Amino acid sequence: MIAVDWGTSSFRAYRLDAVGHVQDRRDAAAGILAVTHGVFADTLRAQIGPWIAAGETQVLMSGMIGSRQGWREAPYVRTPAGADEIAGAMVSVPFDDGVQVWIAPGVMHRTTEGFHDVMRGEETQIVGVLRTLGSGTHRVCLPGTHSKWVELVDGRMVAFRTHMTGEVFAVLRAHSILGRTIPAQAPFDADAFRAGVLRAREASGLLHHLFEVRAQFLADALTAETSADYLSGVLIGHELAAERQAGPVHLLGAPALCDRYALACDTLGVPGIRLDPDAAVDGLVRLAQARKLIA
Repeated sequence: MIAVDWGTSSFRAYRLDAVGHVQDRRDAAAGILAVTHGVFADTLRAQIGPWIAAGETQVLMSGMIGSRQGWREAPYVRTPAGADEIAGAMVSVPFDDGVQVWIAPGVMHRTTEGFHDVMRGEETQIVGVLRTLGSGTHRVCLPGTHSKWVELVDGRMVAFRTHMTGEVFAVLRAHSILGRTIPAQAPFDADAFRAGVLRAREASGLLHHLFEVRAQFLADALTAETSADYLSGVLIGHELAAERQAGPVHLLGAPALCDRYALACDTLGVPGIRLDPDAAVDGLVRLAQARKLIA
């Protein structure tokens, strides 16, 4: 089987053996935004053609490839949702003769107040850690451009919330007055980051705390090199404050970003537990099993 995590900016493919172990992998800057004129089949063939020539016949993909901007839209399934619901809603796309290509759907949540939230790609990572977490109630944070906080009950997603923390940080750094004094690169300053996290716990609100980044710099309380990490701490601190609940937080995502969130959790006295950053592969295997595409 071939598992593909196809996002907005990146393409990752894994060739798996009969029990789901990774035998080979490919990484390319071939996200859906890099594919012009909708030639997704050609792009996929260019990346995994040798594996297909070697006899692989099942391809399962997740991520933005199933969005309206992707190959074919795989409509969202609604919460509560687990592996069976997601696998049952997968859609197929035409490809080479003898090769089945499937796309996993995203997940949509509607709050009791009638507001909606969506994820696409993260649901496969969640499915990949369900066996690790087991039954019961769990809280998983997937840090990223749009961080997801997912509530799990007995192996099913019952609710989730998205925070635009990463994107807001990037916008402020590139397009606001705060970025005028922040260098492109600087060593990570844990003390400045922790200070930002702690400031987010106090009254006066996010918008005021953001302007304080500039005021602290002008008052020589922050340097140009420490301002970025203080800003990051403020934003992540407000995200954690909005999700404050009893119990541990399971962190699922890129190790470097999870390191930052783990430090924020530690600063606030919240247990942060790391999960496998490559959980999307296990998630795709489990979806293939649920759909009976593989044993």
